[in-house]
Amino acid sequence: MDIENVLVVAEQAKDCDGLDKTEASENVLDSVVDKEAEKVPTVAREAVIEEPQDSKEGNKNPESDEYAYLDATGFTSELFKIEVRGLPKYYGISELKKLLNVKMNLSTNKIKIMKPGSPFIFICFRCQEDREAAIKALDGFKWKGKTLSAFEAKPSPDPLVRRRKEASAAEGEPLNTKRRSVEACATALAYLPYEEQLLQKQSEMENVLQKFGKELWSSVPSLRSYIEKQREHNNGLPCALEPIRPSPVQNGYRNKCEFSIGKDGSGVKRVGFRVGSYSNGFLEVEPIKDLKHIPDCMKQTVSLFEEFVQASNLEVYSAETYQGYFRQLTVRMSNATGQVMVVVGVHLQELPLEEQKSLKDSIVKCLTSEAGKNAGICSIYFEVIQKRQQGQFTNPIEHLYGETHIEDTILGLKFRISPQAFFQINTPAAEVLYQCAIDLASPDKNTSILDICCGTGTIGLCFAKHCKQVLGVDIVAQAIEDAKHNAERNGIENCKFFDGNADDLIMSLIRHANIIPAQHESLLAILDPPRAGLHVRSITQLRNARGLNKLVYVSCSPQSAIKNWVDLMRPCSKQLRGEPFIAKRAIAVDLFPHTPHTELVILFEREPESGTVEETIVPNTDSIVGE
Repeated sequence: MDIENVLVVAEQAKDCDGLDKTEASENVLDSVVDKEAEKVPTVAREAVIEEPQDSKEGNKNPESDEYAYLDATGFTSELFKIEVRGLPKYYGISELKKLLNVKMNLSTNKIKIMKPGSPFIFICFRCQEDREAAIKALDGFKWKGKTLSAFEAKPSPDPLVRRRKEASAAEGEPLNTKRRSVEACATALAYLPYEEQLLQKQSEMENVLQKFGKELWSSVPSLRSYIEKQREHNNGLPCALEPIRPSPVQNGYRNKCEFSIGKDGSGVKRVGFRVGSYSNGFLEVEPIKDLKHIPDCMKQTVSLFEEFVQASNLEVYSAETYQGYFRQLTVRMSNATGQVMVVVGVHLQELPLEEQKSLKDSIVKCLTSEAGKNAGICSIYFEVIQKRQQGQFTNPIEHLYGETHIEDTILGLKFRISPQAFFQINTPAAEVLYQCAIDLASPDKNTSILDICCGTGTIGLCFAKHCKQVLGVDIVAQAIEDAKHNAERNGIENCKFFDGNADDLIMSLIRHANIIPAQHESLLAILDPPRAGLHVRSITQLRNARGLNKLVYVSCSPQSAIKNWVDLMRPCSKQLRGEPFIAKRAIAVDLFPHTPHTELVILFEREPESGTVEETIVPNTDSIVGE
């Protein structure tokens, strides 16, 4: 597994620039072993190490035994795992879960799919009885014309221990492992002049769109003549691609970082970024003082808290032993006001309440010292990092000191930011991004806008003065509260925000919009989803929505969004009843200087029912947005 992948392994929000995330160990470890598993043959291909409960003293040595974690973690569903083979070539993850959990009523604990369309999967259970019942039900079961086989799967070895044993045998570094500096991990392009970074990113976005075109060609044969004509007009791409828009600020631009707390190669407690991975056999955390994209106020905050951690008698958390307390330090800052918010993430283990209170008091005393005031710290939170329950999207968090929010500005609008809300991490570049989206969409006073995955309402509120109304939805309730506050704070009255799953609410929002075509009213959707993209249910509802003829898709992970784009352009079917959309224009915006990541905005327009796809070709001529 590449080190860069480790640094984004727990990325659930949209801060897509390749920094280390240690939000919860079940996310980190599961993702690491999933990638590592692809290299391991047969039933041991996939290793799952559950979020540890309180460690128990077993009879296995975790330093040398690859299966010691089975005793050390208290409970792991690796003990009750099965392998299912013979799966059909095409099936959806949600479809599979429905089959197992609803139709067959199996008590699954984890379903591990190696990759989409994989002919085999691993399923973990909480007890032997559930595992035996599943094997009996699945072995010989026919699904989509295929006969499944099911059998017990052995627990997978701990990849960390395995790598260390390989290193010991080789008398050196773990095999196939290259240690890299924190600068190379977090800012892989920092060695290049900025103009060369932009050229590289523009080329990468061209590659993404070429891959998009190939996916369309192979999966939608009816579009082949259209794709060929588009390629002729757009330098081999399925739609026009504008020149990349640079970030107005290249250094110190990050307004949020999640720093790991651990030890460096010498065993010194550090607050910084992890430069290794569990599967590679080393978990060192290195300082961030020389990284170009982190502002000085964050570096000062990290240095101050690192001194506190080093002086504390509490240990830092270890993903290997499941012991220790200090896990993560999240720092947010306002580009407009210089305010700094700090969220200290701690694994409390069995720490008594009295000691918990003492720890919180000492944290506040440290961060409100003269050095903390000089760094701009005005808000302090305490986050309890723990295994999340079903339906729980965030960890428990407690306000300890100062302001409950900080405030930043985009396109002249003021936005309140709460500790766990999404906010674009490069504020000046976000203004460029949103202006590109506005110019691509070209709304007017008769346009109603659906803001899907609206977060704190930033993009929808920036659209508000250009349209009739904005209706936003987001699954995070606190983000919706922030969005409502932001609308009121800016005196914007034509925006409404709703908390809930977009998959369930899109049709309700469309009805709420109450579009009247006879009065030349139109409906437009703005999609700004997490890096994994939108669920197919949301795509289906957007396709089936009458009156929705234009859509702007903002992606922080274009490679991951290709499936969504293809589904938007598929011909009508029983599921996708509405006319397909057509990709018209795309613009890359660099929100992440010095890293390989780029935002891509694509305009889709509905194919006219009476027209043909060929009539919608747009040659790559004049730029929509001025340079």
